[in-house]
Amino acid sequence: MTSPQGREYFRQLHETPAFGADGFDLGELREIMAARREPTIAGIVCHTTEIDGMPATWVFAESADPNVRLLYLHGGGYVSGSSAFYLTLAAHLSVAAGCAVLLPDYSLAPEHPFPDALEDCIRAYGWMVNEGPQGTARARVTFVGGDSAGGGLTLATVLALRDRGLQLPQGGVALSPFADLTLEGESIRTEGELDPIMSPRCLPDFVALYLGGADVRNPLVSPVFGDYAGIPPLLFQVGEHEVIRDDSVLAAEKALAGGVDVTLEIWPGMFHVFQSHEPLLSEAREAIDHIGEFVRTYAN
Repeated sequence: MTSPQGREYFRQLHETPAFGADGFDLGELREIMAARREPTIAGIVCHTTEIDGMPATWVFAESADPNVRLLYLHGGGYVSGSSAFYLTLAAHLSVAAGCAVLLPDYSLAPEHPFPDALEDCIRAYGWMVNEGPQGTARARVTFVGGDSAGGGLTLATVLALRDRGLQLPQGGVALSPFADLTLEGESIRTEGELDPIMSPRCLPDFVALYLGGADVRNPLVSPVFGDYAGIPPLLFQVGEHEVIRDDSVLAAEKALAGGVDVTLEIWPGMFHVFQSHEPLLSEAREAIDHIGEFVRTYAN
């Protein structure tokens, strides 16, 4: 059941049009998602670093284990987003999971179409295995997570690591992943008027800008088409009222078919990446706690 606070916030979100409802404005989206959102929790350390020329930011709580590391891949439709915009969510995750969080500023389309962002994420993961928030030190355990486009990249990164015979993380966390760029999910139609964050009208623009001529059914573009055999445990979280809700459902089904330990959470009354909205809704706090439990479970 949705909390009264959650219902009221959902109503307030509907007071303004969802992104893309009045046309696709890449400049506006980039400006919004480049804003710096400082952590709202005391005792959080944020410091910038560089991964072979790629900017990144470490975010970690005083209580976090620097040798438990989460590579978190931001959202933004593969065309926008920044580590600065995700400092608040990363701080909550660091506290809940007791881990250090690395936010890379991976390449964005259309300047850098597929597979540039994916290659950046793979490179960032490999770097994180050996470099921590306090300097060179091999990680004890690692995880990969992300939301929206970053959720799709989370799944694609894990699939690519397996295919290349590279070290796999202990688990993956996909929040509202944009994982079916064919746009065939039924929720695009059923939730089109209910999703307060993203209009279905903007989805073809995201896809066209990102693809760069790639096959939309390539599992590293659309992970719903992946073979998940040999993939570590996965946690999916998605809101009930999301146009891309079915991306999570379909990817979770494929992972289950591949023998993966999968947890799929569809949060009643919730919207796209509800975990990132400040101040946190009660549903967001609970969802973040679930992510913390997932990381702590598989880190031990």
